[in-house]
Amino acid sequence: MLMRERAELLITAEMAAYHAARASGDNTAAWVALERAHIISQPYLGPHLANHWAMLGFAFDLRDWREAAGQLVRLALAPLGALTGRIPLGNSGRSNVSAFKSMPIADDLLAKISGGRE
Repeated sequence: MLMRERAELLITAEMAAYHAARASGDNTAAWVALERAHIISQPYLGPHLANHWAMLGFAFDLRDWREAAGQLVRLALAPLGALTGRIPLGNSGRSNVSAFKSMPIADDLLAKISGGRE
């Protein structure tokens, strides 16, 4: 399976987890799923932007204006990162961390991205 195809499947799975968590009222799990989808989507501009739009929408729904403002900034920065090739791997995409900071990727997610069990 090609990396892009694998990424799309993994993003779809994380977004399903996000929607399930939202439906059950588990905002923490919803953010975790969005963060994991962000990590997977970073190398692909379209999915990366879609992820930040989802984060922005969730922040608005929660009335978390600080997070919403951070997502607006990230929506502006994502294309620049794609053009310059400067993507901070593992970054959660949330406004509580620098948009430029690389972060460790959870072992299970790294295995899935690398082609391990899904």
